[in-house]
Amino acid sequence: MIKSVDFHHYPPKPAQVITLPSYMNRHHHDYTQIVIGLTGRAEFDVEGEVNLIGPGQGCIVRASSEHSFGGIGTSDILVLNFLNWREQDSQVSHLLDELLAEEVYFQLDFQIQQLVKMLVQEIKSSPDDLLLCRACQDTIIALLHRHIKKFEVFKKGNRLNMDLLDRYIHQHLASKITVSDLAACVFLGESQFHLVFKAQVNMTPHQYVLNKRIEVAKTLIKEGQYSLGHISELIGFSDQSVFTHTFTRLVEVSPSQYRKQHQ
Repeated sequence: MIKSVDFHHYPPKPAQVITLPSYMNRHHHDYTQIVIGLTGRAEFDVEGEVNLIGPGQGCIVRASSEHSFGGIGTSDILVLNFLNWREQDSQVSHLLDELLAEEVYFQLDFQIQQLVKMLVQEIKSSPDDLLLCRACQDTIIALLHRHIKKFEVFKKGNRLNMDLLDRYIHQHLASKITVSDLAACVFLGESQFHLVFKAQVNMTPHQYVLNKRIEVAKTLIKEGQYSLGHISELIGFSDQSVFTHTFTRLVEVSPSQYRKQHQ
């Protein structure tokens, strides 16, 4: 179980998983950090630049810079601490120098997000293994250099990135997907996202996700590999009767009738 970090603990590990407090904590330190969001959302204020960080998003906190942060609800982050990075491997130092020249906030592509998840599991299973933490730190730095993207802040008049939202929905289809989760993907507050989404897509986020679930259900029914109960679970319905009712309402035939039609 991850515990809230002791912010006064020194020296920090090269890589550590932290649960943020729900209040804003302001401090500074004489070493550089790279922060990557894992779960939930967190608010960061780095050198006066404020943004929300969700899974796959992050920021660079340069040495001695004033910064504050806090979780919005439950929020876990991965923190890479660079205490003596100029004395480390010259190639790693060079990569870190280049990263520090980039923007404060960044986002990761899907490929590195998956690898970070695996590394985080290793860190959580052996948090006191400094050799492992250092290896994870070096690996992530090398990957960041190749897979980092600038933080795409949504601006008035822009359109939502529906490809990004669709990928998130399909990746989490078997679990609950909230408006807050979707809003975090495009760096918007929940209420603003809801308004922008409805204006662009002409339906609410909830209706859109529901339609996506049913579209996948139709494909799985046509393939004929799974029972209707299993399909219900795969697309995020814990109750098969609710799935049957929703499917019938949206498709105008029941799942069993739809299966007969497409056998």
